[in-house]
Amino acid sequence: MREPISSYPRVRVRGDGRRVVSQAGAVLLVETVRKTGLGQAISEALAPWRKLRAVHDPGKVLLDLALAVALGGDCLADVAILRCEPAVFGPVASDPTVSRLIDTLAASGEKALQAIRYARAEVRSRVWSLAGKNAPDTDGQVTVDLDGVLVIAHSDKQDAAPTWKRTYGHHPLTAFVDHGPGGTGEPVAALLRPGNAGSNTAADHITTAQLALAQLPKKYRRGRRTLIRTDSAGGTHDFVSWLAKRGRWLTYSVGMVITEAIHQHVLKIPGLAWTPAVEANGQVRDGAWVAELTGKLLEGWPSGMRLIVRKERPHPGAQLRITDADGMRITCFATNTSGRPIAELELRHRLRARAEDRIRAARSTGLRNLPLHHTAQNKVWLEIMQIALDLLAWMPMLALTGQARLWEPRRLRFRLFSAAAQLVTTGRRRILRLTQHWPWAGEITGALERLALLPSPG
Repeated sequence: MREPISSYPRVRVRGDGRRVVSQAGAVLLVETVRKTGLGQAISEALAPWRKLRAVHDPGKVLLDLALAVALGGDCLADVAILRCEPAVFGPVASDPTVSRLIDTLAASGEKALQAIRYARAEVRSRVWSLAGKNAPDTDGQVTVDLDGVLVIAHSDKQDAAPTWKRTYGHHPLTAFVDHGPGGTGEPVAALLRPGNAGSNTAADHITTAQLALAQLPKKYRRGRRTLIRTDSAGGTHDFVSWLAKRGRWLTYSVGMVITEAIHQHVLKIPGLAWTPAVEANGQVRDGAWVAELTGKLLEGWPSGMRLIVRKERPHPGAQLRITDADGMRITCFATNTSGRPIAELELRHRLRARAEDRIRAARSTGLRNLPLHHTAQNKVWLEIMQIALDLLAWMPMLALTGQARLWEPRRLRFRLFSAAAQLVTTGRRRILRLTQHWPWAGEITGALERLALLPSPG
């Protein structure tokens, strides 16, 4: 009887290898930090928190944590993945030093958070300038998507509470800049809230929008060139009035709850008033129509607001809601954009679904759980997570081309960052030699060449 043959070759494993670097592809993130000036900006921002005769710079420690999160870490101790590769990441602080810094920043409250946010906003303007035609404002408009996300807590943490989905944890409100169909997106705000925080709390939406606008270049912090999109949680009088306030003049596209009044108006719309909805490629969307509602429904809302409703045949197996009509799924949104076809405005609002992709990326980059106990500490963690997501958005925007620019964090880690290399030292130079058979070695070297061509920060 023949012995079974294994499908995999048998190898012997020894732990005495030298001059081999794991996670060598992460040099892409290190070069992005260098070329954008993020390291210098964070170090200057956190200079007041550097103790006399301290060995480690607080800015470097915070960036090391962000790099560890970008590589897939989900707790402070995961910074060890950088500590074991000093040839690539330099000296990395010990776990007690990292914990003490987080406690110090948390004790400083909003002062430390504002310092970090100011540094990120300063660097963001430089990154968009370096990106050129790949920048999210290349068409003269910036789109910011606001959306809430539930973060499950598996242990008792400060401000953790039952959520509306009958889970337990927190309910942060986030904001992302949409890079459009040719890119991904970058975070510009994350407001930590208890798990029982309301989905349609206008004050929280206003605070998150303020944090998001402060991250944009100054010319986009007010005016029609900035579009704020939300789901129906943002469809409140107070939030819409804040967006449309005189002197702010922001463009908005806000989902609205289907009230009984809206439902009755939809039933009265004549058939000829419905316009076919369109897809992103300009083709007619099968089984979907849009119409504009007018009259008393707009009383009490800011002037210039338009109310647009869509009806669509539900997908097979979908359950109709009480607000649906004639077997059609009904949705509604409000906007203050004029002079454009309602089908085009409905498509623009529907593309808000890309925010779900950004939330999925955030969950795999530090938002799967909040690792610390106190709320002040987890607020610092959210800033670290956002820096990690910034790097994961800026690096493809500056260095990758084609479909690679659309890769989400998990794919970037699998194909690029996890590549191994041999470290060669010649004179005063250190060279990483990527393995030749790695399928994406060309993507890594090509991206490094593009980063090398960018001007260094002053």
